[in-house]
Amino acid sequence: MRYGSDLSFVFSSPTRLVFGAGQVSEAGMEAERIGITRALLVSDRVLAERTDLVGRVSKALGSRLAATFVDVPPDSGVDAVMAGYAAAREAGADGVVSVGGGSVIDTAKGIAILVREGGHLRDFEGFQLLTRRAASHVVVPTTAGTGSEVTYVAVIKDHQAKRKLLFGDYNILPDVAILDPEMTLALPGPLTAATGMDALSHALEAMHSLQREPVADALALHAIRIVREALPACVSTPGDVAARGRQLLASTMAGAAFSNAQVGLVHAMSHTAGAHFGVHHGLANSICMPHVVRFNAEECGEVYREVATAFGVPADGDDAAVADRLAGALEAFARSLGLPTRLADVKVPRDALPALAEATLFDGSLVYNAKPVSDAAGILPVWEAAWGA
Repeated sequence: MRYGSDLSFVFSSPTRLVFGAGQVSEAGMEAERIGITRALLVSDRVLAERTDLVGRVSKALGSRLAATFVDVPPDSGVDAVMAGYAAAREAGADGVVSVGGGSVIDTAKGIAILVREGGHLRDFEGFQLLTRRAASHVVVPTTAGTGSEVTYVAVIKDHQAKRKLLFGDYNILPDVAILDPEMTLALPGPLTAATGMDALSHALEAMHSLQREPVADALALHAIRIVREALPACVSTPGDVAARGRQLLASTMAGAAFSNAQVGLVHAMSHTAGAHFGVHHGLANSICMPHVVRFNAEECGEVYREVATAFGVPADGDDAAVADRLAGALEAFARSLGLPTRLADVKVPRDALPALAEATLFDGSLVYNAKPVSDAAGILPVWEAAWGA
C-alpha cells in the first residue's frame, strides 16, 4: 500500500473550526456569519434535561433560536429525522444547530437536507444525490469520537428494516464546528471511552483504506498519537479540560481523515452489529478493530508499522508479528479503559454470526477495505474472533 508514482487524490475539509474552552458562546455569531436567521436547535433529552449544555447554546443563539427539538434517541432513526423536520417546518427554521454526539449530529444532517429539499428522508439515501447545499448547520459536539462535525456522511437507522441507511454527500458537510472541550465534561466515563475508541478506529481505518492518501495519513497518525495519550486521562480525570480538548481535536482530525480516505471492514461490522443488536457504534468499532487488523495483516505491512509506531508499539519483525502486536495493544488499551472486548459481552448471540457476516457484505464501507472481501465465509472467522470464539 505504499504510495505509487500514479498517486492522485482530492482532499477536502471545508468546515470552519472554532476551538477553545468557552467558545460555545460564539454560537450565535457563527450562525449569523453563515446566514441563519431562524435556527432549529437539535439535541437529546438527556442533554436538555440533565445538563446545562443545551441551555448554554440556546442563550448564545439568542433571538436566532426559532425552536428546540430534543427528541433524538441514542440510536437515532428515520422517524426522529422526520419529526425534527416537522418541527423545523412549523417554526420556519432556515438552519440547524446541533448539540450532541454522533446520533444528534447525523439526525441534524438529515433534517438539514429536508429543510432545503422537502420530501422524505429515504428519497436521499445514497451518495452524491443532492444538487445543492443542505440548510446551514452549526455543530457543537458533546462527545469526542464520531468526527461527524467534519464528515460528509450521516448514518441513520431504519428501525423497521433493521438496517442503517447511509447518506454520503458533500452538500451535507456542516458549515461550522465549535470545538469547546467544556461541552464534553459531562460525558460519563464509559461513553468517553467508547466514543474515544471510535475516533481511534476512524484514524486506523483511514490508514488501511484503499483510498489512503498523504494528507489524511498525516491527520490520522497525529490523531492516533493524541488518543493514546489523552483518552486515558479523559477517563481517569473527567474534569481535565486540557485532555478533553486534545481528545476533541483528535476526534476532528480522525473525522477529516476518514471523510477523505474512507473506512473499511471495522465499520462494516460495526454498522451491522449496531443495526441488528443495538451495539453502541464506538464500542462495536473498539471490539472489532483488533481482529480486522489481524485479517488485513498481509495487505498492510507498511501501514501497520506506521500505526504501531504512532501507538507506541514496537514495529520490528515480520508483517504478521507487527499486526498481531498492534492488535493486542489495541485490545489491551480498550480493556484498560474499562471497555468490554468481546461481542459476546454485549449480548450478540453466537448463532447470529453467519447472518451478520452475510449482512456485512451489503455495507458500503467494505469496498474500501485493504483486503478484498468477496463472500461471507471469508469474514465469518473475523466475526467469530470478535465474538470471543
